[in-house]
Amino acid sequence: MGLWIFFLLVNLLPAARAVVGHREPLPDDSRDNITIFTRILDRLLDGYDNRLRPGLGESVTEVRTNIYVTSFGPVSDTDMEYTIDVFFRQSWRDERLKFDGPMHVLPLNNLLASKIWTPDTFFHNGKKSVAHNMTTPNKLLRLVDNGTLLYTMRLTIHAECPMHLEDFPMDAHACPLKFGSYAYTNNEVIYLWTQGDGRSVAVAEDGSRLNQYDLLGHVIGKETISSST
Repeated sequence: MGLWIFFLLVNLLPAARAVVGHREPLPDDSRDNITIFTRILDRLLDGYDNRLRPGLGESVTEVRTNIYVTSFGPVSDTDMEYTIDVFFRQSWRDERLKFDGPMHVLPLNNLLASKIWTPDTFFHNGKKSVAHNMTTPNKLLRLVDNGTLLYTMRLTIHAECPMHLEDFPMDAHACPLKFGSYAYTNNEVIYLWTQGDGRSVAVAEDGSRLNQYDLLGHVIGKETISSST
């Protein structure tokens, strides 16, 4: 099961400050929490196999997704592609990572993502995708005590946008962004919009980077895509 967004376009006629100070020692309860969660993580990862998806042999893994678009554009008529910068959020539940501790949500270092199972999401019509790494990888990982994970990445995506230019310069286009699992079938992993079709994609008010087009809006949905690999 894959998800998609169509961005609707219409053609137009021609310093932060760093403060250095004394570091206070950690209070005793903070040191205790660090010790507790170190033990929790060690226990969770002991025997954990990140090659196996959650619910293997028992249930379908549901990956819930929402997207915040920070910038859209430019659009190339010549190459029939567009550029989009997004915060791409995915959430799923892994029963193997349930824990009991003094905190309901555990913020994790993004390096831990390589030690657990994560969705093999790819963009069907993407030409090139770049994950931002300055000054560190722009990734966020959170673990809820019931085993739910939130994984957010900042991406710049160059995607195909089929265009019909017969009505140029008064043409309008729908540029898709389609994504889903690369290797898993619908019987193994499915993608769902986190907040339904209405609120799962948001575009920043100042996010348009278009010269000859206006961004009219977007529509989202889902479909089953067949491919040979």
